[in-house]
Amino acid sequence: MSQLLAIIGGSGFAELPEFELISRHEIETPFGSPSAPVMDGLLNGCRILLLPRHGLAHQFAPHKINYRANLWALHSLGCSRIIAVAAVGGIHLDCAPGKLVLPDQLIDYTWGRESSFFSDQFSADRHIDFTWPYDEALRNELMNAAQLCELEIRPAGTYGATQGPRLETAAEIARLARDGCDLVGMTGMPEAVLARELNLPYACCAVVANYAAGLSDKTLSMSEIERTLAGSMEQVYRLINCYTQRLLSRQ
Repeated sequence: MSQLLAIIGGSGFAELPEFELISRHEIETPFGSPSAPVMDGLLNGCRILLLPRHGLAHQFAPHKINYRANLWALHSLGCSRIIAVAAVGGIHLDCAPGKLVLPDQLIDYTWGRESSFFSDQFSADRHIDFTWPYDEALRNELMNAAQLCELEIRPAGTYGATQGPRLETAAEIARLARDGCDLVGMTGMPEAVLARELNLPYACCAVVANYAAGLSDKTLSMSEIERTLAGSMEQVYRLINCYTQRLLSRQ
């Protein structure tokens, strides 16, 4: 069975240390062009695909990303699972800046985004079960990898996906908290549901970049968010390194 891993990189995930690039795939899909060429290479001897969600120059705002083209491109190259790295704001008190979280639920607050491959050719059998939006087996594998590399990670949480590109108001965050959200981000949907339509196991590694609006006395600063992400990504790299080593051992 194919074990080809794809990683979708978000804000702060500009590169993957020790990744050996083999080729770049320029792909045109039935839904247009993906955010960037898909990078194909090796990490610890394990073949992986890398795709920057926002483009090579971070030029695509969250509501302008061609999520369908991104997922279709990875699927067409034969990937068997996807780890999506995403910068988020922390709503729950134990989702502090710098924390890694593996969400197990999400609430979609986005609007106007193409959220299905079958929008123009819909039929009743296209309704998919989305009770548990993230693949539990893949989440468990990532949690096991985190334990092996002695990496602290929150094993569950609810991701609230907002429209962006602006950050949220304090009142909006208070509403998300009442709804049960632990995290807030802008790219969690429709990425997760598109992966489900393609039967691709999908898990999110959320990196808390800041406390969400109204939860701190500090004014939200992009420079401070970027500094937090730069430090936190070292943890993400450790997690992916450990996971790919485990994946390779099973091939």
